[in-house]
Amino acid sequence: MLAACSGSKKESIVFPAGDKVTVGPLTYNVVDTQVLTQLGDDPATARDPQNRFYLVTISVSNSSTNDLPIPGLTLVDDANKEYPELADGTGVPKWLGVVRHVGGAQTEEGNVVFDAPAAHYRLRLTDETDEKQLYSDIPLNFMHEQIKNLGASAPQPEQTVPIPTKK
Repeated sequence: MLAACSGSKKESIVFPAGDKVTVGPLTYNVVDTQVLTQLGDDPATARDPQNRFYLVTISVSNSSTNDLPIPGLTLVDDANKEYPELADGTGVPKWLGVVRHVGGAQTEEGNVVFDAPAAHYRLRLTDETDEKQLYSDIPLNFMHEQIKNLGASAPQPEQTVPIPTKK
C-alpha cells in the first residue's frame, strides 16, 4: 500500500529537434524555431515580450479517421520551469490558434508562441496526466534574431532555415 502512495517518477523521452514524435494518433514535427525580441515590424503595433518570443513552427498529422483536437503545448527549461503557450496570437504569422484541431488523415502546420527567457528548452507534447512525458528538443538559437538585426541585407521571412530532419 505504501508503494501505491509514494508516486513514481514518469519516464521522459526527449527527441532531437526535427524528429517526428508520435503521441497516440497525432504525430508532431518541430519544423522551425525563432527567438524574437518583438512581433511585427511596425513600431506602432509591434508587440514586446516580457522576456523573448519563441515562435515554434510545428506540423501535426492525424493518423486516425476522426477529427482530433491539438492539445496545448508547453516549453520546459533545464530546471523544469514551464512556460505555457500564449493565448494571444496578435502578430504571429500562420498562428495555429488556441482552439485547434486536425481532421482525420490530415496535417495542420502553423506557429505557436511562448514568452520565455533565452535558454535551452524542450517542447512538451504530452499532457501531465500521460504515463510518459514526450518532448522535442528546442535548441537555443539566435540565428533569426541576428538576421533581423542585420537590416536590409537579411533574407525575407519566408527564407528561414528549417531544422534539419533525419532521413
